[in-house]
Parts: sequence; C-alpha cells; structure tokens
Amino acid sequence: MTTIAEVTGFLRQFAPPRLAASWDNVGLLLGDDAAPVESILTCLTVTPESAAEAILERVELIVTHHPILFRPTQRLTAAMPEGRMLLSLAKAGVAVYSPHTAFDNTAGGINDVLAQRLQLTHVQPLRRQDAPNQCKVVVFVPDSDLARVSDAIFVAGAGQIGQYRECSFRLAGTGTFFGSDATNPSVGQKGRREEVSEWRLEAICPETSVERVIGALRAAHSYEAPAYDIYPLQPERDRIGQGRIGMMTESITLQALSTSVKQALHAAHVQVVGDARRSVQKVAVACGAAGEFLTDAVQQHADVFLTGEVRFHDCLAAQAQGIALLLPGHYATERCGVEALADILQHQFPSLRVWPSRRETDPLWTV
Repeated sequence: MTTIAEVTGFLRQFAPPRLAASWDNVGLLLGDDAAPVESILTCLTVTPESAAEAILERVELIVTHHPILFRPTQRLTAAMPEGRMLLSLAKAGVAVYSPHTAFDNTAGGINDVLAQRLQLTHVQPLRRQDAPNQCKVVVFVPDSDLARVSDAIFVAGAGQIGQYRECSFRLAGTGTFFGSDATNPSVGQKGRREEVSEWRLEAICPETSVERVIGALRAAHSYEAPAYDIYPLQPERDRIGQGRIGMMTESITLQALSTSVKQALHAAHVQVVGDARRSVQKVAVACGAAGEFLTDAVQQHADVFLTGEVRFHDCLAAQAQGIALLLPGHYATERCGVEALADILQHQFPSLRVWPSRRETDPLWTV
C-alpha cells in the first residue's frame, strides 16, 4: 500500500522546497499524509472543474502546480466559492500538494520541459542562485552502532546529495581513549587506555540541520561522549537556478520560432514583440508570469525571451533593449509541465493511476 507521505516524500526530493521562491506556499496543503493513495490527478490549478473530476474519479491526491490557500485565510466556509470547493475535497478525503516554483526550477521541472519542447541545446540556468550552506558531519562509531547511528542521522536530514539520499562514507580504523574515574565507558574499562575497532562515518547535511543531526547521533550512539567533527563546506553556485537559457541548433526568424512555439506548446496564440524577420538563436525561457527575468535574459545576451505573460511596460522595455519577446500565455507555458509531472509520478509509482486533469482548460480564449 502506497501512502500520500511516500508520494509527497518523492515530490520533495524531485522538487526540493528550498528551490521555491520565498513568497511561495509549497508542500502538502490539505489532507492526511498517512492516508493510502491509489489515484493521483495533476493539474495547473485546483478549480471547481478539476476538483469535481478528482471527486468523481475517487482520487486521493491532487498535485497542483498553483497552490490553494495562497494568501492567509481567516475563514473557510461554504458561503465562499473557494470554501465550497476545498470543503468538498476535504469531505471526499482528497489531499492537495503543490510544488509550484520549486517545480519550475528543479532539474526536469517546467522550465526544462519548455527547453526540451523548443529543442534547445547547451541549456543552463537563466538566473543562478547560491546553494544552501552545507556541512560535513563525521562521527566515530563501534561496529555495533554503525547501522543505528547512520539510520538516525539520515532521518535527521544528513546524506542528501541532489536526487540521492542516505549518502555516506565509512572507513574502518582504530580509536583510543583513556577514561577517568568519573567515566562509565560502554566499551572497555576506565583508568586505562583502550583501543577499539571503530568506523569513521561521514555524511553531508544542510547547515540548518546540523544541531538536529548531532542530537540524533548522540541519542543513537552507545558511547557516553561520542567523538564527532563538523566541517563547514565551501558554498557553491546552485547548478539549477531559475529559468533556462540555451541555443537552437541553427538561427531562424522570429516569425518561424513563434510558429514553432505555438505548435510545441499547443498554444491558442503567441504574442510577439520584435521584428518578425530578425534572426534569433539564443533563447531564454521562464514559465508563467516571469517578466522579472527580462533583465537576466538581456544580461545573458539572449536574442529572445519566452514567458507566459508580462506587463505592457515590460514589452516596451524589451523593445528598447533590442530583445524579442514570445508570450504564448500563462496556461500554455505551464500545462506542459503538469502533463510531464503525471508521467514522472506514473513511472515512480507504477501501481497507481496517475493522469493530468482532463477537464482543465485555459480560461482565456481568443476571437
């Protein structure tokens, strides 16, 4: 039996919350993570239509890109449209998880999907960011404690490297100690020097988790005074970052690229800023409403910046700075990621039913 906690645990590894914007609201937002799950629906936004689909199909978990309860809520009643929708989901036992901007930015997330749909090469983050400070924790343990201590530090947050968890290094050696009369050693005797076969166990962990990891290893260790070291590691630039920038295999006109984008994203239309005849090759992308990345695209000498929507004055700014804009719409730049996420979850949990909402549509239409 698969639980919601197992699915959300995978989602936190795949799209770590640390990649989310500071203003965002990501994670499990509704439901009991101990509940079993057999069906998952992905969607761009929880709407009355997608909520009704989940309830009708007896879904236990909705993974929505846009969070519910995005702003602080003082009351949730059936008198309000959002209240009716969320209360109906809660009554039906449907949990809701949102990865939002963490999914935008992660490896294999929406911005990577956009880059793949455009067949970009040499893809890099559009805006790099500092990775969180990391430390290496080293502890010396007797053979009898090795499994117990390593399990404890993994649970406390150590051993995560990218998409891998429970990462560590172990090296056998010999430890010595001389206990005073006030000691009560669990191995050997006090009042004389002892030599003990031990393991050097080391794992990295976020700086913010060090105290929790040390507490866990102390609780699991059989020694009165376990020996351990903490090494701060040199910060590195995050390999993921926000947005993406890459190259098309050859230069084409802005007109041709806009037509290709419309087809690749199944967009109803693509708004364009720039001369349709200009030649473009270096493309920056950022899903949704990402006008704040226009400056980054200019600084990295992109020929064109693709995002879902921007303000009118951003269009004027792009025109003045000589960079083209492609705007296929908020829905078109993110729905492709929702569909990809359903495939990812289905592959990870083959015994479950997973699909992108069939009722979800773009609320905008063109005449």
